[in-house]
Amino acid sequence: MKSAKSGVLKRVLKQLKGYRLWLTATIFCALIAVAGTLAVPVFFGEIINLIVCEGNVNFGSLLSGHIYTKFLLIAGCIALTSIAQWLMNVINNHITYNVIKDVREEAFANIQRLPLKYIDSHSYGDIVSRNIADVDQFADGLLMGFTQLFTGVLTIIGTLVMMLVINWAIALVVVVITPLSLFVAKFIASRTYSLFKKTSEIRGEQTGFIDEMIGNIKVVQAFNREDENIEKFDDINERLTKASLKSIFYSSLTNPSTRFVNSIVYASVALTGALMLIFQTPLPIIFNVGLLTSLLSYANQYTKPFNEISGVITELQNAVACAGRIYELIDEKPQTPDAEDAKVLSSVNGDVEFENVCFSYTDDRKLIENLNVKAKSGQRIAIVGPTGCGKTTLINLLMRFYEPNSGLISVDGNNIKDITRKSLRQNYGMVLQDTWLKSGTIRDNIKIGKPEATEEEIISASKSAHAHNFIMQLSDGYDTVITEDGGNLSQGQKQLLCITRIMLCLPPMLILDEATSSIDTRTEQRIQRAFAKLMNGRTSFIIAHRLSTIKEADLIIVMENGHIVEHGTHDSLLQAGGFYSKLYNSQFAI
Repeated sequence: MKSAKSGVLKRVLKQLKGYRLWLTATIFCALIAVAGTLAVPVFFGEIINLIVCEGNVNFGSLLSGHIYTKFLLIAGCIALTSIAQWLMNVINNHITYNVIKDVREEAFANIQRLPLKYIDSHSYGDIVSRNIADVDQFADGLLMGFTQLFTGVLTIIGTLVMMLVINWAIALVVVVITPLSLFVAKFIASRTYSLFKKTSEIRGEQTGFIDEMIGNIKVVQAFNREDENIEKFDDINERLTKASLKSIFYSSLTNPSTRFVNSIVYASVALTGALMLIFQTPLPIIFNVGLLTSLLSYANQYTKPFNEISGVITELQNAVACAGRIYELIDEKPQTPDAEDAKVLSSVNGDVEFENVCFSYTDDRKLIENLNVKAKSGQRIAIVGPTGCGKTTLINLLMRFYEPNSGLISVDGNNIKDITRKSLRQNYGMVLQDTWLKSGTIRDNIKIGKPEATEEEIISASKSAHAHNFIMQLSDGYDTVITEDGGNLSQGQKQLLCITRIMLCLPPMLILDEATSSIDTRTEQRIQRAFAKLMNGRTSFIIAHRLSTIKEADLIIVMENGHIVEHGTHDSLLQAGGFYSKLYNSQFAI
């Protein structure tokens, strides 16, 4: 754990390298602020000496001469200190929030590069929590560290030097007691890191659960899972409460514990100084009431940073724990980049082949083994089978969302690993059961795959997809603004927009995964005719549970448990009386 903490701290320091000038400026401001703070007790001590010594107590002349000058110097020091602290806060805010901006940009950029395997295997809410809540906690700890750590350390050093100059014997008393404060701070800090880390992890779990429940609230209500979900949430919330209370309990011990030690320091200085004045200690030290007053002020200044630093250390424990989680996300291995000599796929015929492809999502559960499929240019390949047999996995492999464990997949004789992902995916048109739309106008959503499309092309594609009529019935037609994922459209309308995209782009290869699952029967028949026209001359992979939609396929592949158990045309598979025949008859037999 210590190595993990030190690694995170080194990473934070590395992150700060780009802000050296700003760090230098904040240290300079801290020096000025501390110097001004240290000068004030000296002047107050001199003023006290002027008014307590015999013959100096003249209240009629307090605002004249030497005392007046001292008060002006004190006012100047306070003003200078205030300005330096204000500038230091401005600089610290600049450093902190720019570092946080850099961290968030790194995290989000890496999310874009992460393999789909990582996204699928981690809770979306946990990923969001790392990039939002954990980074905010990191920012709070970093800002407090900059604001209080620099000035605290400088104040401790400065006050110790001043006390040594004024009276080394009393300074020695302070130095002897100081390790007690350090011991208390270390004792508490060593226990808070793991607790804050656990709290951060449970908070991510809670965010993920809430995100899942809100995103699937219809499913929750349809299956009457409200009570079970409340119980599960209560369990997570209870664990978060216990972890938070423990971490806060330990961290809250810091302030009263260090204040107790600080009171011991102050009392020791006061008692030692008073005894030295009373008994006129024979040490060769010039000592008087004014100097004792200065020493008492320095004792307060010396011990106050220990309170602040102890609080900072507690916050830094939380910040380091959160930083560790965000750095874990940043350090996650991205997907294998395209080879430097990767080809750009162009002028595609559409010959696609799987050769001895093996793939599994986890090492302990095999899915696809030794799969061999040949799809010639212009063929319509239908893939059918029970849920979990590997149909959608084939699509993920075709698009290089996942890489096969062994074997190869080729397009026009080119191994897809030797082709840039961008050019490979540009040559596929996808319509999935799950629609994906963005916030913006209807027109913007249709043009995603072809930004340069003209208005005539957009309208023509919409008519081919039978979407034009419903679009024109919207308040602003093609300029109608829709919400994220098309929340103000029906599922069928959203699917029609996705189909319109394909009609606009006309890619050489198609992937249709339950492309008409949310569309009424009459519209589906029209779209099937449009698809038939679209698929003419294009290699098409069709996944459908309604087997009536794939009768005209050139090749039907029947999969079960990751293996091809049958393949052929619709008629030949029915005549064979195998697995496909049973599937088909289960839907249509009377």
